[in-house]
This record gives sequence, structure tokens and C-alpha cells, in this order.
Amino acid sequence: MEEFPDIVYWSVPAFLLLMVIEMISYRLLPDPDKVGYTGKDTVTSLAMGVGSEVWAIVLGVEYLLAYSALYWLAPVKIDFAWWMFPALLVAQDFFYYWKHRSHHVVRFFWASHVVHHSSEHFNLSTAMRHSWFSPGGWIFYAPLILLGFHPPAVLFCHSVNLLYQFWVHTERIGKLPRPIEFLMITPSHHRVHHAAQGSYLDRNFGGIFVVWDRLFGSFAEEVEKPRYGLTKPINTYNPFRVAFHEWSALARDLRHARGWSDRFAYLVRPPGWHPEPRARDEEVGATR
Repeated sequence: MEEFPDIVYWSVPAFLLLMVIEMISYRLLPDPDKVGYTGKDTVTSLAMGVGSEVWAIVLGVEYLLAYSALYWLAPVKIDFAWWMFPALLVAQDFFYYWKHRSHHVVRFFWASHVVHHSSEHFNLSTAMRHSWFSPGGWIFYAPLILLGFHPPAVLFCHSVNLLYQFWVHTERIGKLPRPIEFLMITPSHHRVHHAAQGSYLDRNFGGIFVVWDRLFGSFAEEVEKPRYGLTKPINTYNPFRVAFHEWSALARDLRHARGWSDRFAYLVRPPGWHPEPRARDEEVGATR
């Protein structure tokens, strides 16, 4: 199979440099309306990023085994050529949209993705705040593999998608020209995505293109100032609590569930779902 570079890995020095530049910009040009950086939050985000790279080794094995099996089953094998890269990137972003949306509305997936939304700050270090444990994500790109696309080509497009998303985690860039705002995910769109206000929840899921959100009814314009974080703040900078707090809450709900149907519902229903009437008095719920 074609070999592709790990562009996210090789971009880490640039990520860190840009993060330092953004920090300096807040020192030289402070803005009371912007959240900016704090030491503890930044260290936590970086710690989550380091841990996620360790998990990426395990994840790579999971993806390799799953995609190798699916590619073997594909009735047609598509020989990759660089001229088809734009089309594959658009297709990958379409499936990324559904992956990202599912990670917000299915609690099993939210248990890992919640890490990325746990910061009450929004800056370039937030882009590095990822889960240490995120199983099952490979299923969302399975259709592309079954269509015959080489797994390394699909994963390379996924890396390009992640690389693009780095720069949209900032408050230092306002709204861009209207054609760009209409077509692409921008910092303005992604600020909405990270906001905890009710009108902004579960909006703007695209990775590169915002057209999917416009087509499938999940788009929201940035109007009021976003308030970042979760609807129920976790109030901790401990990386282990950040990484596993929602898995722990999910385990408690599964343990106290009245039956297997409720257990299944806890896994696949949205975060915060509980059966009615509730079977216990204490509030043990998902953080959003």
C-alpha cells in the first residue's frame, strides 16, 4: 500500500510555536473580552495531548486490523492517485461530520470526546486536549474502506482534517469574508461548537467544511459571546479526572440501571439521558 507521512506528528513543533505566539499576543495586546490562557489549563491541555499520542499507538493497531479486514472484503480496490485527493478529502470530511456528531449525541462516544470540551478556555492549546481512551471511532470511515479506498489514504485525509482544525481553536481571529464563512469551518464557527450555551449546544460539527452543518440542520452563527466548557463544569485540572470522569459517570449509571434495556439506552442515548421515572434519588449524570 501507499505510504503517507504522519503530518500531525511532524506538525507538533509548529503547533507549539504558534501556541507561544498566541500567548505572547495576549500579553502584548490584552483583550478583556477574550478568555486567553492560564497556566494550569494549558498544562492540562498539553498533558491530555501527550496522553492521546500514547493512545494513538493502540488506536493505530485497532484501525489497522479493522480496515485491513474491511479492505480485503471490498469488491473493488481503488488505486490511489494524488489527483483524487480533493474528492477523497471531501468524502472523508462528510463521514467525519457524522463521526463528530455521533460523539456528541451518543453517550458512549461522548465519554471520550467530552475531554476536548472540558476546558473553559478557547485557545490553540485546546486543540491539543484529546482523550486518552476513545474506542470505536474506526466504524465511521468503514464505508470509505468498503468502497475500495486504501486505508492509508483515508487515514491521511483524517490527518489533514485534524491539521486543519488546529488553527480554528482561537479567539484572536474574528469572522472571515462571507464566502469563506459560508463554505469552511472557521474560528467563529468552532467557537460556537465549544460554547456551553443552550442555543449553541451540538452545533457546527464539520471538520473542514461547514456545508454539512448547513445541509443537515446543525449550523449556528456566532451571535452572542460564547461561554466555553461543559454545562456542568468538572472544576479540575487533574489530567486523570479530565480523562476518565465521564467514563466513571457512565459506569455508575450502568451499575445502577434497572435492567439491560436501560443499560443499552445509557450507552446509545444522548448525554444526560435518564429513564423516567428515575430509579434513584441522587443525580448521577453525564456532563455536557
